[in-house]
Amino acid sequence: MRERRERVEHARSFDRAAEVYEASRPGYPADAVAWLTDGTEGLVVDLGAGTGKLTRALVEAGREVVAVDPSPQMLAVLGERVPEAEARLGSGESLPLPDASAGLVVAAQAWHWVDPLVAVPEVARVLRPGGRIGLVWNDRDESVEWVRELGELMGSGDAVTGDEEDPVVGPPFGALERFDVHWVQALTLDGLLDLARSRSYFITKDPDAQAAVIGSLRRLHAEHPDLAGAETIELPYVTRCYRATLDG
Repeated sequence: MRERRERVEHARSFDRAAEVYEASRPGYPADAVAWLTDGTEGLVVDLGAGTGKLTRALVEAGREVVAVDPSPQMLAVLGERVPEAEARLGSGESLPLPDASAGLVVAAQAWHWVDPLVAVPEVARVLRPGGRIGLVWNDRDESVEWVRELGELMGSGDAVTGDEEDPVVGPPFGALERFDVHWVQALTLDGLLDLARSRSYFITKDPDAQAAVIGSLRRLHAEHPDLAGAETIELPYVTRCYRATLDG
């Protein structure tokens, strides 16, 4: 119970940072979107859509999308940025859609916020037989030494080290498939600082602790030999994609 309450509180912290989240968080590579959607038809539900980072790519791919998120602030930004999608308040545990109405449910940077024991049957409920669940995370590549130091300062989430566990899905879905995409996000120092400010780890800290994180990041940028005050920072990512098909 306590773990679930803390998960909800951290998820709701994004209400306070919707604009900076939209400005700083990366989108998703075209290869990742293509793999997640390949072979699916009909309505796509973007679960935990946030400000619409994945929603935008799905709409650009010609899909009809319902974007679901528990944050009105996030959905307000999404509505401005991706007006083609229909935005609805909801969560992985309570999707605002009828039974068997979608061909694909995707969760980008969001599945770790849900209770899979509740969310898995709820996703299955809204999918048509043979529908698919897709899960995707943009993870900083901490096999790079300075990126690992960055992660220590920003908090350990959103990083890939090579020993991360695959997400929990299970029945009534079939085997989970995985596909990785390696790519680089180009950032300024201000963009890197905003990336830190968009994280729940940062948002939930008190002002003094937030200032200390920002100061440490500025020092990393100025002093690390791989950065050396560079105007453009190339931040490597691994986008982890998973998909599974609903039995029947």
